[in-house]
Amino acid sequence: MHKIYILHSDTANKYYIGSTSDIISERIRKHNSNHKGFTGKWNDWQLKYSEDYPTIQLARKRELEIKNWKSKIRIEKLINVAGSEHPA
Repeated sequence: MHKIYILHSDTANKYYIGSTSDIISERIRKHNSNHKGFTGKWNDWQLKYSEDYPTIQLARKRELEIKNWKSKIRIEKLINVAGSEHPA
């Protein structure tokens, strides 16, 4: 299964949108490791949202769609709507 995912760093107060074919917990661990790149600056990334896709091509298409929104408000609305559909 392939996924798109949205991570949030409280320290940076930023979102990161990505896609992967890896196990999501392993992908988050990599984002939280000390590395060069956008997410390497902070180590408190937490999964806020994900969607499953049958192919990596579809997952990447959706990833680009969300990135092209360039809107924190719209991303937060997506996360909040998904959260309200699955209350804890």
